[in-house]
Formats: sequence, structure tokens, C-alpha cells
Amino acid sequence: MSIVDQTREGDVLVLTINNPPVNAFSPGVPEGLHAGLDAAEGDGGIKAVVIIGGGRTFIAGADIKTFDLPREQAPDLRGFIQRLDSFSKPTVAAIHGTALGGGLEVALACNYRVATRDAQMGLPEVKLGVLPGAGGTQRLPRVVGVEKALEMMLSGNPIKATEAKQLGLVDEIVEGDLREGAIAFARAHADARPLPRVSERTVGADPAVFAAAREGIKKTHRGQLSPSLIIDLAEMAATRPFAEGWDAEARLFMQAKDSPQSRGLRHIFFAEREAGKIPGITKDTPTTEIKSAGIIGAGTMGGGIAMNFLSVGIPVTIVETSQEALDRGLSVIRRNYENSAKKGRLSMEDVEKRMGLLTPTLNMEDLADADIIIEAVFENMDVKKDIFTRLDAIAKPGAILATNTSTLDVNEIASVTSRPEQVIGLHFFSPANVMKLLEIVRADKTSDSVLATSMALAKRIGKVGVVVGVCDGFVGNRMIHRYGDEARKLVEEGAKPEDVDAAMNALGLPMGPFQMSDMAGLDVGYLIRQHQAKVRGLPKPDGWLDRIVEMGRKGQKTGAGVYDYDENRRPKPNADIQRLIEDYRTQKGIQSRQIGQDEITGRLVYSLVNEGAQILDEGIAQRAGDIDVIYIYGYGFPAYHGGPMQYADEVGLKNVVADLEKYGQTPAPLLKRLAEEGETFAQYDRERAGA
Repeated sequence: MSIVDQTREGDVLVLTINNPPVNAFSPGVPEGLHAGLDAAEGDGGIKAVVIIGGGRTFIAGADIKTFDLPREQAPDLRGFIQRLDSFSKPTVAAIHGTALGGGLEVALACNYRVATRDAQMGLPEVKLGVLPGAGGTQRLPRVVGVEKALEMMLSGNPIKATEAKQLGLVDEIVEGDLREGAIAFARAHADARPLPRVSERTVGADPAVFAAAREGIKKTHRGQLSPSLIIDLAEMAATRPFAEGWDAEARLFMQAKDSPQSRGLRHIFFAEREAGKIPGITKDTPTTEIKSAGIIGAGTMGGGIAMNFLSVGIPVTIVETSQEALDRGLSVIRRNYENSAKKGRLSMEDVEKRMGLLTPTLNMEDLADADIIIEAVFENMDVKKDIFTRLDAIAKPGAILATNTSTLDVNEIASVTSRPEQVIGLHFFSPANVMKLLEIVRADKTSDSVLATSMALAKRIGKVGVVVGVCDGFVGNRMIHRYGDEARKLVEEGAKPEDVDAAMNALGLPMGPFQMSDMAGLDVGYLIRQHQAKVRGLPKPDGWLDRIVEMGRKGQKTGAGVYDYDENRRPKPNADIQRLIEDYRTQKGIQSRQIGQDEITGRLVYSLVNEGAQILDEGIAQRAGDIDVIYIYGYGFPAYHGGPMQYADEVGLKNVVADLEKYGQTPAPLLKRLAEEGETFAQYDRERAGA
């Protein structure tokens, strides 16, 4: 069987694309399709052509791996589509599974489109920092209208075939066999002349539509290049001849593809997939089926964790120490689900179904039959060790015992059990029912089976699981502590907290370090600093941020932290806090100076990079790409920058090292070595993978 199989069905030629797993438009596909059109063109008995996908889908888009190939080596999607658009015989796209990106562009260049009821179609290019580059920006508006086309292209989300039929994107829904239905449709339209070509249609639009779209992306795609280019091209579709828009699209596609933003988004696309690969874990590694879960603690974290399981139909038994705490936790879970129902994301029937899977209890022994038990109490080693000692006596053999600790030593927690191989860290991020990241902390004795089961579970509950090793704070929080230290130093040296936050907002982060600390609770960091000082035998910390906490200002939850907050939780600088900072500088003999935004940005981001390099060198993270995934899904680092390590690669590691040294930070040995050798973190990952 060739990549594109030709089958003659009387007067219809069927071209079947066989390029598993998703029929990506990679090398060989355009050549096969051209050969099919050649055959149809040279055979007078062929009256129409059907293009259909073999396997589970139509064409799920371009092969992203070919984006970095020289133009002459990349598959010529535009060339094929140009030929398809002008082909002399009727062409029908028969769509099942998905027609995404280049796949939908192929379908739009056909004269007709038929689809199964459950098929989906869309143009997701914006998610990779590019734009539809083979006519999508010009044809889709001409079919579904400018507003709907902009919605589809700017969100990148697909629509169902039933909606596509209503919009005129699909001509017919095939209820039976797609291939037979498409052949019958092609035969019925074989003599249609003139042939309907999307490129020959016109579409109008109110200029206000484009103005509204440009205003909208300031919130939804702040700082991103490709959304603005998409709007420009959609406007051309409504106001200029097709040929002008077609040519402009080619030029702007290359501009977007070659941008650091697209490189960052493509990097994270592949890094997320690489994160699921763990040395020593294969498809043959045995896993446990998780049919029930137990959760200890019904607070913010415990309740959020429970919702992940309930939402995918896994029954949960949740334990608290008092009826009041239990009732409060259950009411929060119900309220969260009911709020989703009010927004149309769930039905009330779904809410009741999920709540019906939840069993509240005050008795830890009710966890005896759970396949996995997750402890989600506050960060205190003695408390956690006590719980795991009790769990060891209660849990059934083979049950996974997990801790949601964000900083504590999982090996120490595991040591109080008789089955340390069954113990693992599952560090959910708050709010746990929303945040996609799950740091999966592999302790020294965690078994391969428990690790593999945890990775599979992460996927099942909609999380991006990243395996990390044991150290204080693991990957994410260890780096954020260093970042927080640098932010505090910047203020000590003369920057205002709002200037520090503004620099991170300008980089694309939704929150700067002090906005984030206020949201999380200043007392959380305060207690961690106190604990670390005690463990290390150091004096009680007395930074300016510690003094704010000791005033009773704990952040948003008390209406006052680094900032004051109104009823809508909007931050406002406080004059008393500024005086406290100035008094602190005077007391410590620190001479204040003006600090510019570039220095703030560099020092904060490079402190993350430097700590990340050290973590990588110690083997706490498997790859630099894993660190980027953690920072994007757990800490809001802009995906279009690709994460802190990819950002450093773009800046150049020599420049990162020079700036670290300039501002008094000691570069990590790995970072310094890579800089001296002219290498990148991406190369380091590739070399390690090939070792």
C-alpha cells in the first residue's frame, strides 16, 4: 500500500491517504496526491475525484517537524492546493476524525466537502505561533463568514461537523459508510459546471468586526504576533482579491514561523510530549487500574484534587478531622461544580452525578479499599509522617500512597512505612481542579509500576505529568524560591514592588512575584523561610517581606499584603509599605538606586534559568524541556516564550552568563559550560536523549 492509494470506482477515482498515525501532510503525501490528480486528468472515464483519509482520520494538519526544513525540502502544501483549486474535474473531500490546519485547507480547496457526523475541523495554527499558510485565512472567511472564521482561527479550536454543515463548510453529513457516501455524492455532482470554487467567492464584513478582534486579542493573546497577522489577512479576504490575500498569506506565514514566539510554542509542543518519556519505563511496565481514590484533607487542595477524580468518574472517599471542616469542603466542591453548570459547562445532572461519587468521612479507616490515597494536609513533616504511619496500617496491599507536599522530603515521608516502593509525591498546583501541571515526585524507592501508574493517571484526569526528583521544593518551587529571593533583593536595592511586577507583566506573565505572593498568601512563604532557617540553624529571617507579614498583612485573603485590595481583589500600592521598605533599607545601610525594567526582567528570569540549570545538573529534572513544561503549566510563564530555558536559548547562554555575573549571581556550572561551548539547553537535551 502506497502513502496515497488510488482506487477506481467506476467513473470516480478515490485517493486514500495512508500516513499513520494522523495522516500528517509530510513528505510523500503531496507527491501521492499529485499522482492521483495526474491519473484522473489523463483518464477521460474519470468524472470526479474523492480524497479520503485511511485509518482513524482525514488529514490532521502539516507535520510540525518539517517546519524547520529548508523550503525546497518541505512538503509543498501550497503548490498542491493551488493545483487542486484549479482542477478541471469535481473534487470531494470525505472527512472523518479530524481535518485540522493543512487538512482543512485541502478540504477547502476541494469543490465539495462531506463528513461523518462526529468529524471535527479547525485551523489550530495560532497555538503554534503561526497562521494558516495554505489559503485558510482567505478561504475560511469566504465560506463561514469573517466573524466565525476569526473566532475559529484566533481560538484554534475545532468545530463539529454538524455545526460545519449549518455554516456551509460541509455540504453533506454522511450517515452510513463515508467512502460509499462520498462516492455517491461525487457521482451526483460529476457534471456540475461551472465548478464551485471557494477562491471565486466574495465575502463582506463591517470594519468594526476587525477593530473588535484587534481589541479582543489584547486580552486573549497579549503580546503575540500571529493573532494580529491572522486578523490582517482575514481583513484582506473581505476587502481584496483572493490572489492578493493568497500571496500576502505566504509572506506573513514565514514571518510568523521564523519568529521566536513560534519557535517557543513549537518547543513546548514537543517538550510536553517528551515529558511523558521516562527512562526505564516502557509500555510493558505493569500498571495498576485506579478504580477508587482516597483523599486526606477537604481544604482548598484536597477538595480541588477530589474534583479531578470525580470529573472522570472515579469514586472518592474524602477524610477530615471535624464535621465542620468536612461540610465546608463539600460545599466548596458543590459550589465549584454548580458555577460550572451556570456557565453551561455542565448540566445539573452532571453535578449530582459527580457529587454522588463522593463519600465524606471522619474515619481514616474508610480508606482501606482505595487504590490510591493522596494526603493533602498542611506542610508539616511531623503531621505527614504521622498520617503515613497510620496509612501504612490501613491501606490495602498494592495501594499507592501519595503526598501532595510542595517542598518536603518524600523519602523521609516514605521511610515511616513498610512499603516505601508504593509511596510517591503527587504535587498538584492550586487551584487543583483547574491547573494542568502535576509534578510527579519519584522517591528513591518508588517502584516503576507506581511511577507508570501515576503518569497514566495524570493523563486520565487531564493533567500534564512531569517526573521530578526529591529536593527542597522539587523543580517548580525550588526555582520560584530563588526567583522570589531575587525579587526581594531588587526591592531592597531600590525598585518598587509594583515596578518589579510590571516588568514580569510586560514579559507576558499574568502575575509578577509580589502579585503572586499576595494571591498565594504571604504567610506561606514566611513559614517556609522560618522552617528553612530553623533546619539550617540560621537566625530568624528578618526581611522587609517578613516584616509585612508580622504586621498581619498576609495578602489577598486579609485584603492587604504587599498591596492593598478592594472588594474585586484589585491591587493598589500602599504608602505605609513603601515607607517600611525605605526604613528597612536605611536600617540595613542599603543605598537605594534606580533600577530599569531590562535589569529587573533579566535578573528575575535568569535566576530561574540558573537554578534550573543546577536542577538539571543534579538530575532532579530529566530535561530542560521538562522545566519549561513545569513553568508554563504551573507558573504562568508565557507559552510563546517556550519556558525559561527556551527563553535563555533564544537570548543566548553567553549573554545569560554575562548578565548573571554582572549582577552578582554565580552561574551554575552546567550553564557556564554550555555557554563556553556555544551550546543550548535544547542541544543538551538532544545529546542526553541520544546517549
